[in-house]
Amino acid sequence: MKLLGFITILILILCMAYLILIIPRFCKPDCGSLLNHYYAHRGLYNPKEGVPENSMSAFRLAVEKGFGIEADVRLSKDGIPVVFHDATLSRMCGLDRNICDLTLAQLKELSLGGTDERIPTFQEFLELVGGKVPLIVEIKMEKRDDRLPDAANCLLADYSGAYCIESFHPSALIWYRKHRPDVFRGQLCTNFNKENKRCSLPFFLLGKMLTNIASRPDFIAYNWKYKNDLSRRLCCNFYHALPVAWTIRSQEELNLCRKDFRLFIFEGFLPQS
Repeated sequence: MKLLGFITILILILCMAYLILIIPRFCKPDCGSLLNHYYAHRGLYNPKEGVPENSMSAFRLAVEKGFGIEADVRLSKDGIPVVFHDATLSRMCGLDRNICDLTLAQLKELSLGGTDERIPTFQEFLELVGGKVPLIVEIKMEKRDDRLPDAANCLLADYSGAYCIESFHPSALIWYRKHRPDVFRGQLCTNFNKENKRCSLPFFLLGKMLTNIASRPDFIAYNWKYKNDLSRRLCCNFYHALPVAWTIRSQEELNLCRKDFRLFIFEGFLPQS
């Protein structure tokens, strides 16, 4: 009986610890200007029509159609924020190098997807959008590097349009929690166990959002395919973090997501209300 009582107490303690670790931020900044929009994933891109992802033409089309934009930010070798998704240049530029190993001048010599488009700087991107549509800015980091959120913030601090930031890496959110608590911030996540079949302990902890205790996200941007994940449901339904769905690739998928999410990141089709 003593052993059973000990096990019961231990389980209760672990459950309480879990519920504490996944707590998002309660007193959130106003996000009204971000709502009632669909967000074009890496711009309104279409490779078949010569419009590559994260290109100025893809962003221009999204603005023309009135869609919000989700865009990725990385640092060049010389510390300039550029809009690019992958850590390497091989898929989009045909060069087997890391983007962080080339200067901005070197990056500007490369073609995006075999087109005339070049890798945009984050400043060029912000100037093009000019506050016409809201933005979801993803801070792309494989490891902690405070230079990136700092450099992105230097440009966003003077930006007059609506935006929020998100990242898979909790340290980006921790930076914003410390330096820009007024900015709406979100934890990007998925069920890494199901997506990758197996994952390391850090990814398991991230997938269950046990890092929220440090980053205190305002919203949870989750792979919509795993919308029933317990941690996501608790964060969004119990703790009332804003639920954001990624990446939706058809109207049918969008319709399946409506009751579980409030913001929608899409690609490959034009959403209908």
